[in-house]
Amino acid sequence: MRQMRDAILDNDIKIVQLVNKRLDLVAKLRDYKSEHDIPFVDAEREAWMHRYHQSANGGPLSPDGLTRLLDDLLRLTKDETA
Repeated sequence: MRQMRDAILDNDIKIVQLVNKRLDLVAKLRDYKSEHDIPFVDAEREAWMHRYHQSANGGPLSPDGLTRLLDDLLRLTKDETA
């Protein structure tokens, strides 16, 4: 049981690192868009991202679970980079 818990913790650390990397990248994108008077939120891009990830998802994450994850990730990213 300890090995499984350690593996889960290691995976969680990687997820946090990747979210932090995403925040850095989105902050740079936000700055670029701001400098060029481009609206930050792109609903078409977000819809494309949802479709892309749904087609790439091999499970076991359900389509509904993936939608919730992406929605939360987008909301978090917008809040953290504002």
